[in-house]
Amino acid sequence: MSDASGIVSRKTWHARESARDRAMICIFYALIAAFAVLCVLPFILVVIASFTDEATLVREGYRLIPSKLSANAYRAIFRSDTIPRAYGITVFVTVTGTLLSMLVTAMGAYTISCKQVRYRNVLAFFFYFTMLFGGGLVPTYILISKYLHMRDTVWVYIIPSLLNPWNMFMLRNFFAEIPEDFKEAGRIEGARESAILAKIILPMSLPAIATISLFYAITYWNAWLEANLYIDNEKLYTLQYIIMKLIRNISQARQIASEGANTGIAVPPSYTLRLATAIVTIGPIIFLYPFLQKYFVSGLRVGGIKG
Repeated sequence: MSDASGIVSRKTWHARESARDRAMICIFYALIAAFAVLCVLPFILVVIASFTDEATLVREGYRLIPSKLSANAYRAIFRSDTIPRAYGITVFVTVTGTLLSMLVTAMGAYTISCKQVRYRNVLAFFFYFTMLFGGGLVPTYILISKYLHMRDTVWVYIIPSLLNPWNMFMLRNFFAEIPEDFKEAGRIEGARESAILAKIILPMSLPAIATISLFYAITYWNAWLEANLYIDNEKLYTLQYIIMKLIRNISQARQIASEGANTGIAVPPSYTLRLATAIVTIGPIIFLYPFLQKYFVSGLRVGGIKG
């Protein structure tokens, strides 16, 4: 009789524990959902405000349901073929630059991570030295313009930014954590170092590759200083530089229109234009993140060595 009552009490205790666990899980999910809503809400407000009439936005502020909508800001952005052409330049620079940068970064990181390379510490020091000291804007401008002859070429966006030493050292640390057994197995099979890097190291380093690729992609996507310094051909302007010029011109036009308010000059939508340009410029990066997210949260090397 006592055994039966003990079994019943244990079942009751387990049922209470299960109910308590489910309640805690529900609370955790509710907190995470609330935090996610708080993170997404500012972006939603920016999207709605970019489609809000300028005067309404100034008068009412940010609202989920504004009283008057307007697409004047987007009409101002896409009024000519300048923005689509700049989009094409930016996409080309981002894709090509990211691929070439990852190729150079992976080769450099693998070289200084291999213990059999005799002068790998010296090479690593040269890369590290560039992180501490730079030549400055004027020598860089002279080098790129006079000696490399990259003015008014699309490669001025890519070649000077081809390698980031910080990203290379991050990837080197990831390569160094891969057991030497994988590399030795490849060498025993007669594989060259390039084949070991391409077929063994890189597939096992996808989380680091995805993360650093995103860093490079964001850098290339936001490039505008190169256009300001080295590009005179308007057909080679990047999206960020076009947007910056557009906002600057709209702000000047708004100031002129405000000073001549009695002349009947139309005031362009400067504030909503800033919000619209933010949506236009960050859209592709936001859509890129979900494809890379799985590599951020999982390590593909887990379970690589068994038995």
